[in-house]
Amino acid sequence: MSRMQFIRNPDTSAMGRDPEAFLRLLGGPTCFFLDGDDRTRTRALVTLLHGNEPSGVMALFRWLQSGRQPAVNVVCIVASVIAALEPPAFSHRMLPRARDLNRCFRAPFDDAQGALAEEILEILRLHHPEAVIDIHNTSGSGPSFGVCTHMDRHHDALVSLFTQRLIVSNLGLGALMDISEHSYPTVTVEVGGRLDEDAHELAYEGLCRYFSAPVVLAQQATDWGLELLYNPIRLELCQHVTLTYAEAPCAAYDITLKPDIEHHNFGTVSAQTRLGWATGEVRKLFRAQDASGSCAVSQLVRIVDGELYPARPLKLFMITNNAAIAESDCLFYAVADDGSAICA
Repeated sequence: MSRMQFIRNPDTSAMGRDPEAFLRLLGGPTCFFLDGDDRTRTRALVTLLHGNEPSGVMALFRWLQSGRQPAVNVVCIVASVIAALEPPAFSHRMLPRARDLNRCFRAPFDDAQGALAEEILEILRLHHPEAVIDIHNTSGSGPSFGVCTHMDRHHDALVSLFTQRLIVSNLGLGALMDISEHSYPTVTVEVGGRLDEDAHELAYEGLCRYFSAPVVLAQQATDWGLELLYNPIRLELCQHVTLTYAEAPCAAYDITLKPDIEHHNFGTVSAQTRLGWATGEVRKLFRAQDASGSCAVSQLVRIVDGELYPARPLKLFMITNNAAIAESDCLFYAVADDGSAICA
């Protein structure tokens, strides 16, 4: 049974007054098909895989309201509509007890989130787009960046429509971008914090370039001037470890991180930068694996007299100050301070 509704060339006068009203009219996962000037080619846009990341759907709403026609056909998938509408709007990543949709794009597809992910994959297979862009927000404030599983001129060109920073990562988490290696050039674009007006504007400007440009894939090798970061490591919490954010250590929690830790997003932190406080052995509190699968916790963090520090100079990104996201996903990603991969 299809979970997706399909709308072709939507009526611009019947979309609601704002993005939230637009989603209420949709009521659930929706696939739009927009006819382009060139109807022999198709691109795809995926957004709202997480219900608390609104910039992509805001950008799509603005484009649809404008009545403009894209350069080529565009398939637009708006996924976690129901989670986004759960009060307060745009505050829930997914519904309670539901899996993270952007971890469901590989088998098994045996629950509601898996079935939706499988349907999204089938839509993409049906239309076989020349490129796929998946728009996200970061959980905290921070600059924009793109992510892809491997680097070539096509992925570089797609990311450069939105940002000049690219992370090359093949963690194989079941994310949508994992299809890129076998199907069509696919990139994730994190446009910035979900509450940042600059992120909403960047999403719209990048979407307009993606929809309007006659060519978005590079025909030859080009220096896009991208800052490149390779194979980041995720720092995760061990099971049952408790976490909070505060200006001083909280005795009721195993780990207390400083509430302004997200200010280090894409900055270099020295080994003397205090990140927070922790009680216990570092390997019993955290887990992290390098590209070979070896434990890399000791390469990322250390505990000295109850204080938590980087183990070495690092570049951190996707830092969250949301304990629920830190517990269900990760605290941050890290590479060496020169952007290279870290090995245990």
